[in-house]
Amino acid sequence: MRKGSQEVPPQSIEQFKKYLKSNTLKLTSERLAILEQVFAYDDHFRAEDLLVRMRQNGYQVSRATIYRTLPLLVKSGLLTEVIDAQKQSHYEHINSLQQQHAHLICLRCGKLIEFKNVEIDRLQESVCKAYGFKPIKYRNEILGYCFECQAEGL
Repeated sequence: MRKGSQEVPPQSIEQFKKYLKSNTLKLTSERLAILEQVFAYDDHFRAEDLLVRMRQNGYQVSRATIYRTLPLLVKSGLLTEVIDAQKQSHYEHINSLQQQHAHLICLRCGKLIEFKNVEIDRLQESVCKAYGFKPIKYRNEILGYCFECQAEGL
């Protein structure tokens, strides 16, 4: 492993391999390197952030490879994508220990604020149960203006 990477949980590698195999794709060294670097993030990141980090850490990876691999990681269930008010994609890895959370997204500056609310979680579970729906993940986003942007006159 190179500088700046951390151990990817073995079950995550297996999950990605299984997804790729089911779509007749292979786990290449580039895809594995991207997966390692994705798990090194503790917060949201953009594809361009990942590209810069990987190049700083000595990886020879193309922008196109990153842009093709991130959707595969989302579809495999290892990443979640949040689209901000400027229609930019931000990603975060899904840790099996990480609890579901929601996002407040500022329409002006694009700030992402994470929050967790037990009442919202209960309501989502209740709605799913009422409709006989089996949820895989929840995706809650509230669009508006952060405190700082409101203070500037919005």
